[in-house]
Amino acid sequence: MTDATILIIDDNKNILNALDILLQFECGNVNTISNPNQISSYPKLEEVDVVLLDMNFSAGINSGNEGLFWLNEIKKKAPDASVIMMTAYGSVDLAVKALKKGAIDFIMKPWNNEKLLVTIRSAYTLRRSKVEIKKLKQKEGHLKQLINQNKNTIIGNSKALHEVLRLTRKVAVTDVNVLITGENGTGKELIARELHQISERKNEVFINVDIGALSETLFESELFGHVKGAFTDAKEDRIGKFEAANKGTLFLDEIGNLSLQMQAKLLSAIQNREIIKVGSNKHVPIDIRLLCATNCDLVQMVNDGLFREDLLYRINTIQIDVPSLRERGDDLLILADFFLSKFTSKYGKSALKINSLAQEKLKTHHWPGNIRELKHTMERAVILSEGTILKPNDFLLNASTAIDTGFHTNNLKEMEEKMIADSLHKHNGNYTAAANELGVSRQTLYNKTKKMNNLGAKNGY
Repeated sequence: MTDATILIIDDNKNILNALDILLQFECGNVNTISNPNQISSYPKLEEVDVVLLDMNFSAGINSGNEGLFWLNEIKKKAPDASVIMMTAYGSVDLAVKALKKGAIDFIMKPWNNEKLLVTIRSAYTLRRSKVEIKKLKQKEGHLKQLINQNKNTIIGNSKALHEVLRLTRKVAVTDVNVLITGENGTGKELIARELHQISERKNEVFINVDIGALSETLFESELFGHVKGAFTDAKEDRIGKFEAANKGTLFLDEIGNLSLQMQAKLLSAIQNREIIKVGSNKHVPIDIRLLCATNCDLVQMVNDGLFREDLLYRINTIQIDVPSLRERGDDLLILADFFLSKFTSKYGKSALKINSLAQEKLKTHHWPGNIRELKHTMERAVILSEGTILKPNDFLLNASTAIDTGFHTNNLKEMEEKMIADSLHKHNGNYTAAANELGVSRQTLYNKTKKMNNLGAKNGY
């Protein structure tokens, strides 16, 4: 206790001197107060570890009510301090009252020195434990905030996106299980995080599990945890994702990749709201909000005998369908500008713009990889860019996924430009291949595209 701070409050100076002598070699800092009225102005009371407080201060009054009053005042200013009550007129009822008010122990005068020191040591240990628990809780809260930080933003103004967000906000305030469906790269995890961030569990942890990355042998250990010795490499107890997400949100991505055996184990945990660690027989209760996501047609998988119907009913109390990028209209260009700004900043490039022909190229692409594909496309274009204008040739896309926009014109110049753009698009910017297909020399094709691009830049594209 050499670093302990002790405060003794008693109107008897002989008591104060005796305790000061007893504790000066035990504690790092011993302070005394003879008038309890000084408690209100005592500096840094919240830093005191142990308080020894007399129960009676006025002559002829032995009820202990004064001590209970000042105990209450101390706990207001220093709730974590360990307070030991002292009196020469004790009773069981008075001791019980003191403990109910927040004291941790009660000693009688005159005291036994050894017993008193043991009591103070215990009080100090309790105080330090409270401080450590408080620090751990603060650290836990900070870590949860860091884990829950949503570094990605849901961007777009399309009607399809607004409908999804409207449903998301409506469902978030409940605690029902939600199934999020949509193609790869549409942002299903973003919707899951949004559900968590505006739910009543927002101050708890959000745990994301990629089911597709889990092997069947590790499934139970990863989700439910294991005890030491459960299998060869189980050298210590380990909690699983369900237990880690307790009180918070558990997001199971790619739920359609589960085998039937794993589906049965997952269903049992969801139904019973408890898990059993690998190698243990103990049931561990869990309190989670379950969100799942998939790009599979689970109804068809049920019909094909690949997915349990009872599990499907459990996980999709509400279903949210995330639209593909091609269903979101002008959100494509909004997202392209967002990624353009992000990557020009990341790679220290000057401000870049996408000209009109490049915008058309982006708009006519099918985007099978959705937002994820667009993000990678924009990053590659920024890295390889040499000027301040991004042109069609700066975007290397799979020509087989281009959308037929129904472009028709009788203008010879426009037809030529369209043919050149389509051919370069088809051959991923390969001038030699495009020139061979168009029946012109590579230099002629290069000159024509340069003229097209210069004209676009001159017109403000």
